[in-house]
This record gives sequence, C-alpha cells and structure tokens, in this order.
Amino acid sequence: YFYLLFSPRCMWGVVSLFLSKNMVVFYGSQTGTAEEFCGRLAKDAQRYGMSGMSADLEENDMSELPRLVEIDNSLAVFCMATYGEGDPTDNAQDFYDWMQETDEELNRVNFAVFGLGNKTYEHFNAMGKYTDKRLEELGGRRIYDLGMGDDDGNLEEDFVSWKEQFWPAVCEHFGVEATGDDTSIRQYELVFPTDINMNKVYTGEMGRLKSFETQKPPFDAKNPYLATVAVNRQLNQAGDRHLMHLELDISGSQIRYDSGDHVAVYPMNDVSIVNRIGQILDADLDTVISLNNLDEESNKKHPFPCPTTYRTALTHYLDITNPPRTNVLFELAQYATDPKDQDILRKMASASPEGKGLYQSWVLDAQRNILAVLEDMPSLHPAIDHLCELLPRLQARYYSIASSGKVYSNMVSICAVVVEFQTSTGRSFKGVATNWLKNKVVVTDNGHKATVPMYVRKSQFRLPFKASNPVVMIGLGTGIAPFMGFLQERGWMKEQGKDVGETILYFGCRHRNQDFMYQQELEEFEKVGVLTQLNVAFSRDQEEKVYVQHLLKKNNEHLWKLIHTDNAHIYICGDARNMARDVQNAFYDIAEEVGGLTHTQAVVYIKKLMTKGRYAQDVWS
Repeated sequence: YFYLLFSPRCMWGVVSLFLSKNMVVFYGSQTGTAEEFCGRLAKDAQRYGMSGMSADLEENDMSELPRLVEIDNSLAVFCMATYGEGDPTDNAQDFYDWMQETDEELNRVNFAVFGLGNKTYEHFNAMGKYTDKRLEELGGRRIYDLGMGDDDGNLEEDFVSWKEQFWPAVCEHFGVEATGDDTSIRQYELVFPTDINMNKVYTGEMGRLKSFETQKPPFDAKNPYLATVAVNRQLNQAGDRHLMHLELDISGSQIRYDSGDHVAVYPMNDVSIVNRIGQILDADLDTVISLNNLDEESNKKHPFPCPTTYRTALTHYLDITNPPRTNVLFELAQYATDPKDQDILRKMASASPEGKGLYQSWVLDAQRNILAVLEDMPSLHPAIDHLCELLPRLQARYYSIASSGKVYSNMVSICAVVVEFQTSTGRSFKGVATNWLKNKVVVTDNGHKATVPMYVRKSQFRLPFKASNPVVMIGLGTGIAPFMGFLQERGWMKEQGKDVGETILYFGCRHRNQDFMYQQELEEFEKVGVLTQLNVAFSRDQEEKVYVQHLLKKNNEHLWKLIHTDNAHIYICGDARNMARDVQNAFYDIAEEVGGLTHTQAVVYIKKLMTKGRYAQDVWS
C-alpha cells in the first residue's frame, strides 16, 4: 500500500488504469455513499456501450487528468461529498489541494459532477459546487449540470433523478444510445477457493490479513487499532433512554489525539439479523467464498476483503441495517417468483412519481432493512452471493471524543445514546454501533477483554491557542462530548499555572433527572473554578419549553462583551437541523440588540467570526 502511494512508477500504473477506460467515475467519500453512487454510474456505463470504472481520488495521480482527452468519447464524472464545515473528505483532500494550486489546462476534458451534501449545514454541497466551478475554469467541458443531493431530504431520490437526466445528456453529447438491455449486470463472479488455508481467510480485518492479531502502527481507516474497553457505564439512572460513557484503552498504540478530534469505530452487525438472512436464503453462512471482479483491469478486485465467509461478510463488511437503495431493489426483482413482487420492486426503483412515493413509504418511512424486505416478500429468494455484491459496505461510525489527550493520553472517551425504536411495521430498529457498544462488557465471563476496532480522525474543532481567551461552549445532549475534553484541558492548564480565560457552558437536555449527562463532573468543574458558569436548559421540566438559545439571550450583555471586547471563541456541538440554526439566530439577535448592528451587519459579523476560527461547529443531523 505504501509502495503504491510513494512509487512514481507504480502510481503511473494506477493512473494508466483510468486512462484505459472512456468513463471514469471518481469519488470523494467519507461514509461510503459517494463511493457507492460511483460504482452504480460505472456499472450503468455498460448499458450505453461505454467502458466505465470507479476510482478513488486518493489512489490516482490527478495531474494526469488532462490526458483523458487522448481517449475517444471520454468522460470524467465526480461524486463529491462535503464533510464537516464545507471541507473535502479525507480521500479528496489531495485532489482539492491540486485544484486550488494547479494552472494546468484541462484541454476540454468532458466532465460532470454530482455533489452529496446536507441542507442543514451552512456550506451545503461546498465540494460539489467548487469542483464543478473549478473544472470549468481549468478548461474542462461540462456535459451535464451539477447535481446536488440533500441528505436531509432524500439523497437516493436526488441521485436517481439526476442520473435519469444525466444519461440522455451523455447519449446526446457522444452520439451513443442505450443498448435497451435492462437485465442485471454482474460485476463480480463467485469463486469457491480450493485447498482452503483458513489462515488466508479474512475474519473482519479492514485491510491487511491478520492485522487484528499482529497490530502495527500507524493506525487509520484501513488499519484500525483494536482498543480494549476499560469503562462502559450508563450515565442516566432514569428515563427510557440509555446514555452511555465508554473509555477505550489506547496504551502502546502510538495514537495521539487532541480535544475536539473524532474517534471512528468499526461496529459489527446484529448476529440474529445475519442468521435470519442465512435462514431465509437457505445458505450455509460458513462457506468460504471470493467475489472476484470480472473487469481484470479494475483496481477494485473485490467488493470487500476476500476470501471470506458469507457470515463474516454479513457481520463485518456489509450494511444490512439501513433501508436498501433503489438499485438493490431493481437487481433483486429478477429473483421474485411472484410477478406482483417483481413489479413492485421495479416500480420502487424507477424514477416515476408513483415509484418514488412507494419507495419513500414502503422502504424509507417504514425503515425496512434488507431482512424486512425479504420477510415481507416471501417470493423473493435472491442468490446470497448476488445480495452480498449489491449491499453497500458497513461504514465506521464517528463520535466526538469526550476527553483530553493532554490529560488522558492512553484513553479515548465516547459518550452516546443508544438508538432503538419501534418502526411502523412493528419491528424494533436498533442502531448498529450504539447497541454493539452498549453490549461491550469490560471483561467477559471467560476472562476476555472486550475490544473495539478504532482510529482517530483529526478535526478543526480546537481550543484557542491562547488559554487566556474566553471560551463559550454550547452543547445539546451528546453534544456535551468535546466540551468534556475542553474542560479537562482548561483544568490542566490552570494546574500548570497558566492564565485561563472565562470558560462558560450552555448545555441543553430534556429532564434534569433523566439526561443531565456528566452532572457530577460538571458541577465539580464549576466548584473548583474551571467552569466559570454552568447554564443548563431542561427543555421539558416545565410547561413552557426552555432551550439553550433562551439562556443565551438572558445573558446577552455579558456574551456580547466576551465576543466583541474580550476575543471569546464560540463552540457549538449537537443537532444541525434545529439547535445550531437557532443558536446562530440568537447570536444575530444579541449583535443587533446589544451591539446595535442591523440584521445584515450581524450576519456578516458572525460570518467573520467563523472565518477567523472564533465560531466553530461540530454538528450532525
């Protein structure tokens, strides 16, 4: 892997692969969705007589992009996800830097861009917009309009709608037409390895075989560290939700982290769901298999690490809990023996208003996962290898770290709420990662220590460089996490004799006696003077709901002084859809009411704070 990255000769080998196809679909992906969409577009290319491949931006020398024009009827498509506050995904960072710095002429390289974003975030689809604009500036030729998917709405529908218009534009531009063949196209062939050596079979590793037995740093997405669970305790004593605090031991791993960073964990699927899928499909889950790419030139040899067993694939590598996307339903339709089931599946995969509505209600709103689809359509019996080819990869889950690396260098803390609810079909939906973490007992009955595959992802959510700068933290629910790290670090700085500025926390939860997370720790921080002011909004403890933005407005004069005169830094963590927006509006009001600014001036003022890194958000929807 490292040879691939650093050897120019080998890099040319990778790059020449994308120069052997006339349609290359590049992805900038953080959670796997953009990568999945790329694979679907590359596969569709065959229906139009084109030769397509999906390509990781990180693994290709993008300075070779202008050479794509050497291939007749060539096209570069980019599926670009936006991460965090308008940032590129990890694997698109180098490509983003190249776009910013290069003055290379793209020689009318044909391109199209589909962006993946979320409207609840300020910088909606920033990477898609930038890529589309910059490729044109560099001399590329846009053959179809920028598509913008919104994960706050229906990302799948946005992509399908864009794709339905994209292909006719490609046909018109290149003078090609659809083959009219709507039959399923297999990308991988099923192979049963002979002379199986079980030491050569993957059992859940992300990259290197046996990497969980012989751990070697550095640890990252392809080489996670197997951390032992040192603490797993429930944070609430009442209420019907389970709030938990875990501590992962990273001693000896050489992993370093800062307050505000994220920890990624690789969960396992629920064993009962895996077994039930095997039962319905009448499959021996312990069969050792390999799914090999039929395109020998592709640099993606397998859809997941192979050889492995169906059980391992369904447990560690494939997403079996989220509702299946429309392309999966389309491909599975051929296996339904009842023509009505076939029609329903194909209709849901179509771009017709009726089909979209049915997919929304029957799959998304009802939260039907692949098991529920199989159970509710008894005539549907797909080949298990084809199902494994179609399902997306199970992704790592990210959590804001709830500790400080300066204080706890050998420990990473996580706080989370267990996701579990009843769906409209009467089934129990359980969040994959939170339920898996909840069941991580520190020491099992046979004396084994529970472990979690993890790595640390760096963040821009950082305490001020100068400890004397005041800090205003606003968190909702598990959004308290990074602020526990901030408070530990500010306390540590005080102990070092540093001049530490005011440290103020606004925390919101539903009920004092049910979900006031870390109550004892926060009250202790306030008692010893690390926390200058602790303001808690219990939204449902009185008739009239009280939220953090109401408490901010109560203290408007003091807050304006901190921001305008004392150079305070503001941090917001939690729900992007409502809380982050409401808090931002509260700061506009404070700037208007106390600072005497007009609304337009207030918006510009807060924007400037963001640009200077004095208004930071770590939010999710």
